[in-house]
This record gives sequence, C-alpha cells and structure tokens, in this order.
Amino acid sequence: MAINPIRTALVSFGISSKTFHAPFLTTQPEYQLIRVVERKTKEAESKYPGVRVVNSFETLLDDPEVELIVITSPNETHFPYAKASLEAGKNVVVEKPFTNTSAEAKQLVELAERSGKILSVYHNRRYVADFRTMQDILEKNLLGELHEFVSHYDRYRPDPRTIGIWREKAVPGSGVFYDLGSHLIDQSLVLFGHPKNIYADIRRQKSYSLVDDYFAVDLDYGFLKVTLHSGMLIREMGPRYMMHGTKGSYIKSGEDPQEERLKAGELPVGAEWCHEPESQYGIIHTEIDGKVVREIYPSLKGDFGDYYRNLYQAIRNGAPVSEKASQAHNVIRIIELAFESSELKKQIPVTGLLG
Repeated sequence: MAINPIRTALVSFGISSKTFHAPFLTTQPEYQLIRVVERKTKEAESKYPGVRVVNSFETLLDDPEVELIVITSPNETHFPYAKASLEAGKNVVVEKPFTNTSAEAKQLVELAERSGKILSVYHNRRYVADFRTMQDILEKNLLGELHEFVSHYDRYRPDPRTIGIWREKAVPGSGVFYDLGSHLIDQSLVLFGHPKNIYADIRRQKSYSLVDDYFAVDLDYGFLKVTLHSGMLIREMGPRYMMHGTKGSYIKSGEDPQEERLKAGELPVGAEWCHEPESQYGIIHTEIDGKVVREIYPSLKGDFGDYYRNLYQAIRNGAPVSEKASQAHNVIRIIELAFESSELKKQIPVTGLLG
C-alpha cells in the first residue's frame, strides 16, 4: 500500500525539535516536514531542503497544507498553541509536559474529542530499552508479585544552564519535576495504573535555583510502593531502575543511548538503531521453574521512532492513539498533587484522574 505522508509543521527549532522530532519526521516516509517556526533564523531551511521557515505560529493555522502541528516551544505556550491548532482543524503533538495545569489539560482532551482530530503527547520514554525490558519482565511475571519499584532520573549539573535557560526561570511549568518527573510518572502510570495515595518531597538544593531541582515522590498502590527520584547533584550514579517482587529482583543501570546519539547528529535509521550495549544490560535475580538464577537480562531494543509510526496509524488509519491526551492529563494531575503533598508535608489521596 502506498504511503500517504502526513504534512507536518514544527513549532520552534530548539534542542527538543532538533533532537527528538526533526530526525524522525525527516527520515520516516510516513511524514513530510514542510514548515518550521523560527523567529530569528532560517536554520531549518538550510538543514532540510523542502522546508519553509515561517516566523509566527499563527501562520500555520491558516495553512491548508499543514495537517499536523508538533509543539516543542516553551511550556507556557503548550496550552494556547494546542488549543488554537485543534480549533483550526489540525492534528497535534505536544511535547511534555502537556500543560501547566490539569484544568488546561482536561480542556484540551475535551476539545480534541469534539474536533475529531488526534491530540497526542510526546512521552517518548515509553520507547527506551530499559522501559521496554521492564514491561517484558512484568508481562512474563518473572519477579512474582511486585512490591517495590524505584526509578531514578539523576544528573550532575551544579552550574546554571547556558542553553534552555527558560526551564530554570520562576514561571509556571518550569523546574525539574515538570521536566523530568513527567517521564517517570508516565512510565509508572503505564506499568501500574492509578495509585491510591502520594507523598512528595520537592525542593531546591542548588544555592542559585529559582525552581525545584530535586524530587522524591512515593506512589502508594497498596502492596506496591513506587518511588520516583531526581537530583541534579548526583555525581556518582546508582541503579537507574530497581524492581523487587516476591520471587526476585531486577536491577538496571545506565542510560538508553538514543538521546546522546541523536544529539551527536546520528540519524535514526537502519536495523541497528538503537540497541543498548551489553555492558548496560540489567541483572535479574529470581526463581524460574523452581531454580534460582542470577544472570544478565538482555535489554530489548528501544526506538523513539515507534512513537511517530504509531501516530501515523492513528491519523491515517484510525488506530488507537498510543499516547492519549487523557493519560497526559493524569501526569499533570499527579504533578499538582505532588506539589500539594510536598507543601503539606504529608501523604494525600490521588484524586481527579481521568479513566
């Protein structure tokens, strides 16, 4: 069957667009990148022949050629840009975090349902090697009933940002919890569903910080406790993930290589994109068929490109959207509840999630 590429526009051409979106939109035959919003330069035109740079988002709304608008501009633009795009009859992808409030997120969910257009959020951390491997382990029930899940997204960044400094300004939606916490929350909701209660400690550790740069969040599922953690002053990294069940454990260190390879300019093509090196495979220590084993557990292949392949099927062929806007709403709602818990310094119930 012939491919009918989706004519796509990118809103802004910063790090996110250059790293996580343009490389896939320009190498997958299912897409044709035709417009990019750049207010001061025309970098996209020189890099991608056939792309036309426009200097305002509003230009895209009246452009009949544009079918899909991918919004990667600063967080405060996500809601108004997504709303305007849906009202203009466009399909929409929004970078995480979806919006700054759950009220805004719910409004967009309802608007997308009325419009009949696709609205999806780019939760690409569903497409990394470690997450896919953990899904595989849980589906095979290799650890028994899970009672603890620990997830870290730590970095060592003691100095102020020189690029993307808007993320550290004291404005709504900034800070590490919106930035990185949205990934970890989304993974937890995909793996385990809706938690019952939440307890959070969100703080500023660096002397110059205007926004949060540390979080430790506990999600209570009953028997299962999920802990999500991020710090910017972690020079020596520990395990990235730990899963402990009634039969055994899985411990995983290291970082999926896709982001660094994309930042280095590698194109996401070919059969070897993008296997994790064996040195980063996790350890499983459990009981299988009555025998205790402790061995390397090979990682499954990650591929951010699967996000856009799934999106194509949703837009062109009516397949279910993999990264639903309602799921992204729930991520934002968990973020709001976590800030409330941290301020109150107590556990609170999880309420207001969409089904």
